[in-house]
Amino acid sequence: MTDQLPAPGAADGAPADYSPQEPAGKYDAELDRLFGVGGPLAPAVGTFKPRQSQTEMAKAIASAIDGQKVLMAEAGTGTGKTFAYLVPALLWGGKTIVSTGTKNLQDQLFLRDIPTIRQALKAPVSVALLKGRSNYVCHFHLERTLQNGRLTSRDDVGHLREISRFIKMTNSGDKAELAKVPENASVWNLVTSTRDTCMGAECQYYQDCFVMKARREAQQADVVVVNHHLFFADVALKDTGVAELLPSANTIIFDEAHQLPDTATLFFGQSISTSQVLELCRDVLAEGLAHARGGPDWAKVVTVVEKAARDLRLTFPEGGTRLSLPQVPPTSNFFPALDKLKEELDGLIDVLEDQAERAETLEACRVRAVELKAAYDAWKADPKAKVPEGEQAVLWVEAFNSSLQLHKTPLSIAPIFQNQREGTPRSWIFTSATLAVKNDFKHFADQMGLTGEPALTWPSPFNYGEQGVLYVPTGLPEPNSMGYTDAVVDCALPVIEAAGGRTFFLCTTIRAVNRVAERLRTEFAERGLEFPLFVQGERGRTELLDSFRNAGNAVLVGSQSFWEGVDVRGDALSLVIIDKLPFAPPDDPVLAARIEVMEKQGMNGFMHHQLPEAIITLKQGAGRLIRDVDDRGVLMICDPRLISKPYGRRIWQSLPPFKRTRVQEEVLAFFKPAAE
Repeated sequence: MTDQLPAPGAADGAPADYSPQEPAGKYDAELDRLFGVGGPLAPAVGTFKPRQSQTEMAKAIASAIDGQKVLMAEAGTGTGKTFAYLVPALLWGGKTIVSTGTKNLQDQLFLRDIPTIRQALKAPVSVALLKGRSNYVCHFHLERTLQNGRLTSRDDVGHLREISRFIKMTNSGDKAELAKVPENASVWNLVTSTRDTCMGAECQYYQDCFVMKARREAQQADVVVVNHHLFFADVALKDTGVAELLPSANTIIFDEAHQLPDTATLFFGQSISTSQVLELCRDVLAEGLAHARGGPDWAKVVTVVEKAARDLRLTFPEGGTRLSLPQVPPTSNFFPALDKLKEELDGLIDVLEDQAERAETLEACRVRAVELKAAYDAWKADPKAKVPEGEQAVLWVEAFNSSLQLHKTPLSIAPIFQNQREGTPRSWIFTSATLAVKNDFKHFADQMGLTGEPALTWPSPFNYGEQGVLYVPTGLPEPNSMGYTDAVVDCALPVIEAAGGRTFFLCTTIRAVNRVAERLRTEFAERGLEFPLFVQGERGRTELLDSFRNAGNAVLVGSQSFWEGVDVRGDALSLVIIDKLPFAPPDDPVLAARIEVMEKQGMNGFMHHQLPEAIITLKQGAGRLIRDVDDRGVLMICDPRLISKPYGRRIWQSLPPFKRTRVQEEVLAFFKPAAE
């Protein structure tokens, strides 16, 4: 293997003249007009410029909508994929569900992108936004919290006052509208409902309920914007209102579709947590004292259950433990503690059955207790049972600081998702900047049960060869060696200085984030470098990004949440440093079980699963650098395996076709014109 990075060329993937054009469709001429120079989109969007890849993508999506087909569509950064799918969806999609990766993207689509296109095209479509129930203030739980006054901090008291004012003025009840109360404030848990704590049609506020109002609006709308968590929670739980929308939907569009395998796995699996038991105990105590004070000693009833839940948590060391069921030693206290918790839940259920008729809320607690006990009972492996291939699952345990979660995760979501797509004919569009590995969609298609379905890719309109450099430094130790992170920082410092700050330092672990931040703080002080330093975890993600953009010469150190969905255009970001190739941690129980199954089938778990996953994640991280036609910058990947391992070629051939170098002087020279 050569020690150098060859210059990018046609060998990097598809041939240079690759153009995924299909035969002309019936909407092609209209789309040429809409996306063309004199079309209606240009005046509506000040920065709009016709892009061939965007128009071609819109045609492919229109064709899939017209033929009620599946389409996987990868479009490089800068293609304008949002408009490419929204224009045909709004004009010809019928009832359309658009699902995005995050609530922030959901709000952006609903508040900005869709209104812009609807106005430009004069499209007579109605649009609704639907979020999970925990995003809407609940009248019942707000009133109960105001009466009980069970608040633990002065902040919560102030936040509760703001929420009380807000509920009198809002039409939607969506907590995103109330900027004065942080999204992660603990008080939100007390004033929103969950599937378990919702009273449903029995609730005195049912007619005014914001969740039900949002669902009614979604029922009547032509276009409904949801997010992946909501979509799959619904498919799995039939609880979010999407279940009622699906039968009438003609078109389903998943944006940021590369996130779907992980999201679907999360929801098609089952998880139970000791924190759910503690929440149940909290509510049983409150409702028992409110409605059945003359009954049992409620404090005593819940204390034994709470103790059993906490004892179960304490059977594992603090935080960070992830073990599959076979890895839990048979001698562990875990098994007796689990049996004890089930026993105490049975006792709680007996008490609630005697008292449930006293109040609807006590009956709701009884139902929750029965469901929790059933979930704990179902979390077991039966070695004698023959499980059909599509239902194979891995049982595993995850310990957090204050809770223990038991998971049952499907080994493959492909058969489950295939079942969801059967039935009513409709079009399914999956789009992202990162679905393929070297223009090969096999990994994503296999994960989602889309094998054999059409897939197309459109290159970014950016001139990566002129705008950016891929730099893989020489002389770094192997990533698993002691002091690796320090060596990376030493190597990065001259480049950060040459770039004038303006850096994203992306790490694969929180431990590395903390070490990099500690070193940079010290080095900046010693060298007199006045670059503001922002570190993940010290403030909220949005606040960190706003501060980074405003500073203009900052360094931001982050891990997973900054690898994707982050858009910093212009001069504020000119250097993206990646410490290691983002391979999944080897102790992941689900990954280990999947690899075991693949290897039994004669496949190579690393080449067929871990490597494609790492490439797609790396493409996301690399995509932070060039966000606009005038952006310039350096992508610095520090991991020597990119050069030393045979699989390295496959990785860098999947990245944008930057100019490539291993020479630090060339990188420092790249920044000089910008600095002068």
